[in-house]
Amino acid sequence: MAKTDAWGAPGGKAFARREARSDGLAGNARLIAEPAYQRLLAAEPLLRRSIPALIVIFLIVIAALRFLSLVNERDEVERETKAVLALAAGQMAQAITADPSAAGANAVDLLETTSRQGAMGRSHVLAITDGAFKIIAVSPLSTGWQGRPLDSLVLGGQPLFMFGDRAGVMDVSIGGKDWFAAVSLTGDRKNAAAVLVPKEAVFDGWRKTVSLNVTLFVLTAGVLIVILYAYFGQAARAQAADRIYLEAHQRIDMALVRGRCGLWDWDMVRGKMYWSRSMYDMLGYEPCDTMLSFGEVDEIIHPDDGDLFELANRIVEREIDHIDQVFRMRHADGQWVWMRARAQVIDPEAPEIQLIGIAVDVTEQRHLALRSEAADMRLRTAIENINESFVLWDAAERLIMCNSKFQKDNGLSDRDVVPGATRDMLEERMLAFASERRLANANGPHGGVTLERQLADGRWLQVNELRTRDGGIVSVGSDITQIKLHQEKLVDSERRLMATIHDLSLARRAEEERAKELVELNRKYMKETERAEAANRAKSEFLANMSHELRTPLNAIIGFSELMEQRLFGPLGSERYEEYASDINGSGKYLLGVINDILDMSKIEAGQFSLDREEIDLCPLIKETVRVISLQAAEKSITVETRIADSMRLYADRRAIKQIAINLLSNAVKFTGQGGHITVRARSASGALVLTIEDNGCGIPKQALSKLGRPFEQVQNQFSKNHTGSGLGLAISRSLAELQGGALKIRSTEGVGTIVSVRIPLKKAPPTVKAAA
Repeated sequence: MAKTDAWGAPGGKAFARREARSDGLAGNARLIAEPAYQRLLAAEPLLRRSIPALIVIFLIVIAALRFLSLVNERDEVERETKAVLALAAGQMAQAITADPSAAGANAVDLLETTSRQGAMGRSHVLAITDGAFKIIAVSPLSTGWQGRPLDSLVLGGQPLFMFGDRAGVMDVSIGGKDWFAAVSLTGDRKNAAAVLVPKEAVFDGWRKTVSLNVTLFVLTAGVLIVILYAYFGQAARAQAADRIYLEAHQRIDMALVRGRCGLWDWDMVRGKMYWSRSMYDMLGYEPCDTMLSFGEVDEIIHPDDGDLFELANRIVEREIDHIDQVFRMRHADGQWVWMRARAQVIDPEAPEIQLIGIAVDVTEQRHLALRSEAADMRLRTAIENINESFVLWDAAERLIMCNSKFQKDNGLSDRDVVPGATRDMLEERMLAFASERRLANANGPHGGVTLERQLADGRWLQVNELRTRDGGIVSVGSDITQIKLHQEKLVDSERRLMATIHDLSLARRAEEERAKELVELNRKYMKETERAEAANRAKSEFLANMSHELRTPLNAIIGFSELMEQRLFGPLGSERYEEYASDINGSGKYLLGVINDILDMSKIEAGQFSLDREEIDLCPLIKETVRVISLQAAEKSITVETRIADSMRLYADRRAIKQIAINLLSNAVKFTGQGGHITVRARSASGALVLTIEDNGCGIPKQALSKLGRPFEQVQNQFSKNHTGSGLGLAISRSLAELQGGALKIRSTEGVGTIVSVRIPLKKAPPTVKAAA
């Protein structure tokens, strides 16, 4: 059988997805694992015999490599020392050649400078000689070489004194000890510079390194020999332990087989699982000698009993450290066997997670529990689905079971109706009854108890309690709310019927009295309305009839004041009289305009204003109106712009249209500041003329827009309070527009300006000669 590992888990942190398999778990392909300690300690005999030879070879290789390394290190030290000596000697010779005084009074300074620059130690000797190689200066002075010939001190260094730099650095003998020496001659051979160092001082550090390496090698060899000895001792003890384990394992397997349970060991990191022989016996498979992969185990687990891969992931993520689960596994003959598996992580802190546990065959217990559970579920479902509340108490009046109807009727939560709760405790937690009474039972005192209860929500229950054979009590509560309500409705209907008859008789008398009062009030209202209409008509007729009486004196006042201003009969005699005459003229004209507005408004209200409709060319009419108010606009430097088509005709009263335009333009000029702008536009829209006059004057407050167009009302704000007028201009314009079937609308923003639009139908309207009173 081909095996595939169900997962790999580097570091124990993740599982790979399950691999596909073409064959099931069957036949002779079942595997079993060896003990963990046997896998760790047992080894093949050939490998165990080769371990000592491998350790010896390892030590020899290490020693040879280190020896070659130390030899190379010694050669490197010697090369570096010779290079330093040759460089220092040449440097001093060049300094003396450049400055001959360096071989005299400054010789000591030259030696110290060269020693510092070359990083030379206390063992180095620097010397300057004359042409006969007699030492002139030496460092350090403790050598005692001052004034002595250098060639007599150095043995075996004759080439140095003959050839200087070309002889290089040579091995010489001084005082019976080996030295390295370098000599450099000046160009005129009158002086020489020499640098010397004893070999013992050069290789002192290298010898310490050799001693340390030899010590470490000896210690390493000793440790490996001790480990080798311990290994063979442990291997012998492991073999003895294997024998003991096999004997114990056989006894444990026998006990597990007899007890219908199996032992299993799960290595989570490697995804491998060990089964005892009893596990294979319970499932009918033949055991083998290697471990199972988790994928193979998962294939024989029922897919509806949970995902073991998810469970394994939770264990690896350290969410849980144990397993206690019941699931089905496929037997070799194809049947499903119920198993209960329990396992515990051996060491939760270990980096590699391993579980060990047992699996018990619980098939018989499971089938019995399922049958019992099915019967109990059918009983509970039947009790839950009945319309009555149901509760069962044992002989000690402890709760056995109840349905949700009982909980709802008594206001109990799921935490209250725990099996085993006492009846007294539950009754304390129940909602209080509005009323309760005991009814007589037709079967006598041994037939049980019948109660009639009214719940707090107004419903009625009839509760019947009966004794069971074991001394318990079963209580069934039926909802009789509809019966009770029907009874109450019958009684209440009769009572309401009698009360309704009485109320009807009272209501009929009261209604007759209210009808008489309404007739009287309506008569008084009609009388007052007629009086108000008569007064309004009398006022309008009076003002209309007063047209000649009011205008004639004002015309005289205005005419005589103009004669006085023009001085037709000579000077007045004083400038103050001229001012008075001008004021009289202006006041008279203003009063005449107010009276004209009042009379026009009165005529409209009295129904005496007649319309003479004709076809009008609007453009010349508007231009004539603009010329009328152009003088007033010029006094305030206001520009008036007209945007009207050259040919725009409508059927209306010429005088009314002109008066509307003059009133609106006069208001725009009056309430527009110095240097303002007024725009007059006219356009056709939906069979009507729309005349729009827009200014950038003081504007009208929002709350005052509703007052505009009412007779004799003016809107006062900080911009318009100094202007005078009758307040009838807009009212007259609105009334004239409405008489011709049109309308007037105003839009304004305080401080920005005002837009007044007049809409007049273009076509001929039904004849309307006079306005309604």
